[in-house]
Amino acid sequence: MKKTYTVLVIDDERLARLRLKKLITKFSELFTIIGEAENGYEAEKLIIDLTPDIIFLDIEMPGLTGFELLKKLKVIPMVIFCTAFEDYSLKAFETNSIDYLIKPVKETRLQQTVLKIKQLNTHFSKENLFKAINTISETKEKKIITSITVKKGDKVIFVKIEDISYFESTEKYVTIYTNKGSELIKQSLTQLEEKLPNNFLRVHRGYLINTDYVKEFQKYFNNRYVINLLNHKKTVITSGRSYKDIIKTYINQ
Repeated sequence: MKKTYTVLVIDDERLARLRLKKLITKFSELFTIIGEAENGYEAEKLIIDLTPDIIFLDIEMPGLTGFELLKKLKVIPMVIFCTAFEDYSLKAFETNSIDYLIKPVKETRLQQTVLKIKQLNTHFSKENLFKAINTISETKEKKIITSITVKKGDKVIFVKIEDISYFESTEKYVTIYTNKGSELIKQSLTQLEEKLPNNFLRVHRGYLINTDYVKEFQKYFNNRYVINLLNHKKTVITSGRSYKDIIKTYINQ
């Protein structure tokens, strides 16, 4: 058995990272922390550069979720998922290769993870990991939302879904666009897709549009479309090539 494993902690919440690192250091005979990341993009670079043995990975992160990060990696370390949400089918992660922790993580629960790692007698299975992710994706119940909460200092405002013309993703945040202006939220487009009603359509890696605001789709080169919106700014969005079939299905439905 390997004596120590190098560890990377990935979570968008600073306090969650601090708490987890403090717990991990209690098991220094097994773990050596070599870095931390506050988002999926930063984590991707660190994983490539540092090649950790194990990553403690938050599932719900803005910009790039834990699941999306793993799908981008060519080489995947052992994964221990950390999540504050118990509505995932987390039992799917109970294999000989991976584990999950509910936040806030407790030392007694981390101790179980430590014992599991010590008893491992097979290498980490990328195939098992993606089977577990697919199981979760298939079984998780879709919850339709009617508004989105936005924190502004000490205030929380509610943006009605029907008022949103489109969402735009940046590296760490998603911007909501309405006829009244724009707001920043810390969710990924993939997270939003799972909760939004069917009139919202992903047309690009960085764009999710409300089809109720679409004036027209115009064919463009390289299997792309130019999409004209009926919002107050008359926004024009060019779709991604990989979204051609999704748009064609919508147009021809």
